[in-house]
Amino acid sequence: MACVIAAPASGTGKTILSLALTAWARCSGLTIQTFKVGPDYLDPQQLTAASGRPCRNLDQLLCGPDWVTKSFYGFSGSTDLALIEGVMGLFDGVGTSTEGSTAAIARQLGLPVVLVIDASGQAASLAALVQGFRNHDPELTVAGVVLNRVNSIRHQQLLKEVLKSIDVKLLGCLPRNDQLNLPSRHLGLAPVHELQHLEARLESWRALAETHLDLGSFRRLLNAPAAKTDPIHNLISEQANTSNVRLRPVAVAQDDAFHFRYPETSECLEALGMPIVPWKPLEDEPIPSEAEGLILPGGFPEQHAERLSQCSRSLAELRGWFRQRPLYAECGGMLLLGESLTDLDGCSHPMAGLLPFQAKKGTLKVGYRTLKAIKDGLIVRKGEQLIGHEFHRWQLNKSIGKQQAALWMVEGWQVQQHQEGWNHRKLHASWVHLHWASCSKILQRWRRSLDATDQEPK
Repeated sequence: MACVIAAPASGTGKTILSLALTAWARCSGLTIQTFKVGPDYLDPQQLTAASGRPCRNLDQLLCGPDWVTKSFYGFSGSTDLALIEGVMGLFDGVGTSTEGSTAAIARQLGLPVVLVIDASGQAASLAALVQGFRNHDPELTVAGVVLNRVNSIRHQQLLKEVLKSIDVKLLGCLPRNDQLNLPSRHLGLAPVHELQHLEARLESWRALAETHLDLGSFRRLLNAPAAKTDPIHNLISEQANTSNVRLRPVAVAQDDAFHFRYPETSECLEALGMPIVPWKPLEDEPIPSEAEGLILPGGFPEQHAERLSQCSRSLAELRGWFRQRPLYAECGGMLLLGESLTDLDGCSHPMAGLLPFQAKKGTLKVGYRTLKAIKDGLIVRKGEQLIGHEFHRWQLNKSIGKQQAALWMVEGWQVQQHQEGWNHRKLHASWVHLHWASCSKILQRWRRSLDATDQEPK
């Protein structure tokens, strides 16, 4: 059956509860598939580390409802347990709607919800809060409540009686414990490679679950659904026959500066004859010589801007690659291609100088984007519409007199229509993140762009 871990708002304990349950399952010898609602990259890194299996994103807007269903049943069907961590508050979606919310995912998959509530400073008021969430949407089932930041036996007993009076099951009480807090950065949780003493953290999360949660109830709630076909296998079987095709290695930037990746992208590329070759620009490595395509994913290059600016070999390799072979860059990956990048302290550092902009800190830009391609490009075709997601605090000051062809027209909730990105038959560069696995056209065009390189004059 599985269940959805939700909350009235962000910051109430969804991630800690999800990590505690995941660590407990793994330490108990049970396999568990974790999922994260929405387009987030950072929470899934923690859940991947805790479970030992890639966490999967469930996003109705970015990926479409069909992919959500295939992903959930396909990936969780091979494990003992399955858990979905929600995003923001239970009903928070696009703008003031529930579109794309945790509740929308729970409704679509028909799964029960476990509410995590910050109970500090509450007693009888807890009843009003829980009843409001339980009764707000009759299509949802609240299977129980976990109370966070409960600091005494007396407080716990009070809250237990309050929940009993409204016939809601208490599934656990987590104490306030600052040692279990996860460090944050300017865009959310710190990436998993910055977590110190991961094994000790896993043990702490497991102990938290065993000491403070009703694991008998959770064992039943987390039972995984019956096995269905792996969605990567389904997707690849829909493509042309890939047997006996020439392998086209793809270099992907993978280091402390560039680590925002959906695991399905690599899995699909591998299955379609495009094996992944890691590249670490932050280590001043050359682009792997066997690579025929290059992907620069998002991450935190602004955190490492000074060091990146000193990676002369990596930057020179990028200059040699630019517009000669296929290059896909999104968000933080795009910043490596600009003229300069300002770091977290406001100091500017030179980058590859391939795109006419200087990047510096600005206001937060976050949300889903409707995209309409202006002309044919590396992976898009003129007039085609896609859905992507934008999430960054840096802005681009474009150099006058050096403008290049824009990629697409962009719109979003309370976002005026505007042109964005850079487009060329060998280049795709944009702030906007895409989910390749849920759009087979992207995979097909990327493969064709690699194949076409052989036919071009040298």
